[in-house]
Amino acid sequence: MRVSAKVDYAIRGCAELAAAFGEGPIKGERIAQAQEIPLRFLENILLDLRHAGLVASQRGAEGGYWLARPPEDIVLADLIRALEGPIANVRGHAPEETTYHGPAKALQDVWVAVRANLRAVLETVTLADLVAGRLPAEVEQLAADPEAWLSR
Repeated sequence: MRVSAKVDYAIRGCAELAAAFGEGPIKGERIAQAQEIPLRFLENILLDLRHAGLVASQRGAEGGYWLARPPEDIVLADLIRALEGPIANVRGHAPEETTYHGPAKALQDVWVAVRANLRAVLETVTLADLVAGRLPAEVEQLAADPEAWLSR
């Protein structure tokens, strides 16, 4: 799986909003500076997340951004889907919509399993988990495996 800069920045920006949840609007400049994200890029991302109902905003001197839902109600998959669509697709189609023949017939099952594994992580980690630094046990277990840290 490739994580785009857009998704990476969105999750980091929303982590800032989650850490400040309940404090009122947070200025885009503050988020951008805290996470070293280009402000214009961040503003475009936050606009997309606002259209998806994940972030709210207010203009003006007292304006800024905040999460539209509590951080424990927003999973990382919500952010990815809002910006890039389905978690996993094959040539623009859902894995279950693919068809293969002959020796490649089982490939559909492989793509479905890949999607299931991505969901097992991305649909269980909330912004609240991320900010608290306590991930679900299954995710911590996966990350604790030394093999997971090897780049291949």
